[in-house]
Amino acid sequence: MKIAVASADGVSISQHFGRSQCFIVFDVADGKVAGREVRDNTYTAHAKGQCKEGEHHHDQPHSHADIIAALHDCQVVLCGGMGWRAAEDLKSNGIQALVIGLTTTPEQAVQSYLNGTLKVASGFCRCHE
Repeated sequence: MKIAVASADGVSISQHFGRSQCFIVFDVADGKVAGREVRDNTYTAHAKGQCKEGEHHHDQPHSHADIIAALHDCQVVLCGGMGWRAAEDLKSNGIQALVIGLTTTPEQAVQSYLNGTLKVASGFCRCHE
């Protein structure tokens, strides 16, 4: 099993999935972290420079196909925030997306997920409608 954590800097959890600089991908075997890799985010519209600060892109359709392809081998994605369209696209491709708190490290979040104690936010950002 692989669990991806959206990260702002390769150390902390990103506040927003699409704006993350990278994804820390944890390889899990027998309920324990067996390895990890960092994948740079060159896939989302934000990372490609298609979304400018202060501008709204919510009325412009964009595809999540590139990020789904980049995370195709992951079963779970953890992040501090995510638009509902991205969450639905991940879900329709067999990837569970969970919005979690930012007061933990990626390693602690993954371990909490594995232990069944991860606290999950109630929903996804509706501002991306």
